[in-house]
Amino acid sequence: MTSVTLRQLRYFEALARHEHFGRAADACSISQPAMSVQIRELEETLGTELFERGARQVRLTNFGEAFALRVRDILRSVDELGDMARASRERLVGRLRIGVIPTVAPYLLPTIVGNLTRAYEGLDIHVRETQTQRLIEELAEGRLDTAIVALPVSEPSLTEVALFAEDFVLVRPGEDAGKPTPSRETLREMRLLLLEEGHCFRDQALSFCNMHPARPRELLDGSSLSTLVQMVSAGIGVTLIPEMAVPVETRSASVSVAHFKSPKPSRTIGMVWRRASPLAEQLLRISEVVRQSAETLRAQQDSLPS
Repeated sequence: MTSVTLRQLRYFEALARHEHFGRAADACSISQPAMSVQIRELEETLGTELFERGARQVRLTNFGEAFALRVRDILRSVDELGDMARASRERLVGRLRIGVIPTVAPYLLPTIVGNLTRAYEGLDIHVRETQTQRLIEELAEGRLDTAIVALPVSEPSLTEVALFAEDFVLVRPGEDAGKPTPSRETLREMRLLLLEEGHCFRDQALSFCNMHPARPRELLDGSSLSTLVQMVSAGIGVTLIPEMAVPVETRSASVSVAHFKSPKPSRTIGMVWRRASPLAEQLLRISEVVRQSAETLRAQQDSLPS
């Protein structure tokens, strides 16, 4: 066991996560043959196979699954040692791994990255855009330092810091401009276009309309807000989008935007990180930069001609 290396454990974790030698090798920035050699040497050291190898995919053996749990704990502890050293410095430098949900990333990230780069010289920002559940999993596994998500996430192991709230708006075909904004009851009877399952924004829109996710309804699902707005422009239906997305998503679409009367649909965006993270104090300061970035973006949008 003394010959097991940290590098081998990182390669093993990547292969266990991707279940494919090529994708795991790409994630680790090495060649596929080099990855195969390291995994085989690890198996020889342990005296047992870690993976069942197929033509297109690999899967963990029973021992491999148990081994993976311990390896992830080890790698998270090693990474936290580095975080402890970074936390002891006066200013945060080095790699910062930020996760962001897709209904925030395209609109707020440019401002966030610009402000963080100016505030923290030497910060190497890595961004991961994916759905909330995956971000929470990667936080727990130590592969992200923090994530920007819709709150609450209600995970006891995570610290949640609310940053700002924003309303949802109704996007309709251009010819509907000036018509009365439908009530939530009326909206339930319309062809409502939503993001596909897995997006928290979908669940929030359904909640506003008081529609059960499993209820049959006249709608189509899209993979992004851009797709939904273009579908509205084509006359397929109506959709809800967050206010921050309006300038980007509606500028090249023949649609109209309407604001709801109270109670307005809205969401709270915040940052989350592991309670045990050595970087907790630094992440709290970074959350203030994110909050200021949102305020900057809102001020820019308010100054645009309506």
